[in-house]
Amino acid sequence: MVENFIYYLGLVLVIIGAIMLANRLKIAYPIILVIAGLLISFIPGLPAITIDPELIFIIFLPPLLYEAAFAVSWKEIWKMRRIITSFAFVVVFLTAISVAFVANSYIPGFSLALGFVLGGIVSPPDAVSAGAILKFVKVPKTLSTVLEGESLFNDASSLIIFRFAMLAVATGQFLWQDAVASFGWMIFGGLAIGVALAYIFLKIEKIFPTDVNMDAILSLVAPYVMYIAAEEVHASGVLAVVSGGLFLSVRRHEIFRTSESRLRGSNVWESFVFLINGIVFLLIGLDLPEIMVGLDKEGISLSEAVRYGLVITGVLIIVRFLASFGALFTTLFMRKYINVADRSPGIKAPILMGWTGMRGVVSLAAALSIPVVMENGQAFPHRDLILFITFVVILVTLILQGLTLPTLIRKLKLSDSKGGYMSKEESEHFLRKGMRHVALHYLNENYRERRNENRYFNEMLDRWEKEDKEDSLHKMSDEGKKIYFEALEEQRIWLREENRRNMNIDEEYIRHYLTRLDLEEERLRM
Repeated sequence: MVENFIYYLGLVLVIIGAIMLANRLKIAYPIILVIAGLLISFIPGLPAITIDPELIFIIFLPPLLYEAAFAVSWKEIWKMRRIITSFAFVVVFLTAISVAFVANSYIPGFSLALGFVLGGIVSPPDAVSAGAILKFVKVPKTLSTVLEGESLFNDASSLIIFRFAMLAVATGQFLWQDAVASFGWMIFGGLAIGVALAYIFLKIEKIFPTDVNMDAILSLVAPYVMYIAAEEVHASGVLAVVSGGLFLSVRRHEIFRTSESRLRGSNVWESFVFLINGIVFLLIGLDLPEIMVGLDKEGISLSEAVRYGLVITGVLIIVRFLASFGALFTTLFMRKYINVADRSPGIKAPILMGWTGMRGVVSLAAALSIPVVMENGQAFPHRDLILFITFVVILVTLILQGLTLPTLIRKLKLSDSKGGYMSKEESEHFLRKGMRHVALHYLNENYRERRNENRYFNEMLDRWEKEDKEDSLHKMSDEGKKIYFEALEEQRIWLREENRRNMNIDEEYIRHYLTRLDLEEERLRM
C-alpha cells in the first residue's frame, strides 16, 4: 500500500516535471505527458493503474467541462453560434457515421454497431490539447472562439452516439423511434437539469452565509452534482454540466461575492484542473501495455492493430477537412440571406480548422468506460482493439498535428481578426476612461462634502483623474477604505453591464479589469 502511494506521488512529480519541460521547449504539455506515460509503462515492476470503467466519466469529465464552460465567454459563443453548433453536432455525427462504415467494411468482425461505438469515442476533438498548443501561437479571435465553443458541446453529441451504440451492441437491436425520444430527452433534459441545479446553487450562495472556503468547495461539488443528477434520469450529464457552468459563468459575481472568494476560487480551480488534465494524459501512455496484452487475447497482431488505427485516424482528418471547407462554402452562400459572424472567412481558416482535430481526454475516458463484460454475461466484443485504435488516434493526432500546428499557423500568416471587436488599445482606453468616470461620479455624488476635509479622499479622486496610476494608497483610514471599496464595486457593476450591452468589446479585456479590481481590493485589505 505504501509502495503504491509513493508510486502515485512520483507520478504527480512526473506530471509537474513534464509540463515544466513542455513549457521550456514550447511544446503542448499533453504531447510530453503522453510520451512520458508511454516510457514509464515499459519500466518493469511498476504497479498497474486501473480505474473502474464506471467511474471514469464521473471522476474526470464534470470538473473539466465545468471549468471550460466557466472560462468561456457566452457573448462570444452566441456570436459564433451557427458555426459552433455545426461543428459540435453536425460534424461530430458525420464523423461518427464515417468511422462506423469504414470500420465495419475494413476491420474483420467489426459490426456496424461496434463501428458507431468507435465513432462515438474518437469523433470529438480535445479542447485541452488544442488550448495547450494555441497558447504558444496567436490565432484570430473568431477561430479560438469556435474551437472553445465546439469543445463544450461536441463531447455531449459524441457521448450520446456512444451510449446508443453501446445499447445496440448489448441488445443486438436499434429502434429508431425509441432512439429519437431518448435523444430528445438526453439533450433537453440535460440542459434543463443543469440550469435548474445551477439556479439552486446560486440561491444557496445568496441565502446562506458562506466564507471563502465554502465558496470554493461548493464550486467543486456543483459539476459532480449536475452530472450525476442528469445521468441518474438518463439525461446527458455532459450537457447538464455545460449548461449549468454557462449559467453560473455569467453570474460569477453573485456566486463569489467577495474579491477574496473570486481570487481564491480561481486559484483552486486552476490547480485542480491542472492535476486532472495531467493525470488523464499520463494515463493514456501508461495504459498501452495492458491494451497490447488484450490484443494478443483477441488474436490480432500489433501491425494489424496499428494499421487499423492509422486508417481510422486518416478518416478523422479527412472528414474534418471536408467539414471545414463545407462550412466555408455554406458561409459564403448564406451571407447573401442572413447576417453571419464572419462574412469573409478566407481559405486559410478552414485549413487551420481542419488540422486542429487532436483527440484526448474524452476519447480516452469513453474508451476506458467500455465494460469488460456486458450485462448478459458475455465479453464485450473487440474491447481491447477499440482501446488500441483509440490510443493510436490520440497518439498520432497529438504528435503529428500537435507538433506541426504551430508551424502551420505561422506559415498561414492569418490576419489578426478581432471578430468585430475594438482593438486592444481602443478597448483599454474605453474601459479605463469609463471606470474613472464611474468612480468619480460615485464619489462626487455621495461624498462631495468630504473632498476638502479628507486628504485620503482627495488621493482617491486624484488616482482616477491621473489615468488610474498604479501608485498605492497608503495610510488610508478604515472609513476611507470603506469609501474606496464602494467605488471599486461601482466600477465592477459598470464593467459587467458594459460587457452585457456592448458587443464591440472583447470579454477577455473586461475580465482582465475585473480581476485587477479584485487584486487592488485585496492588496489594500492586506
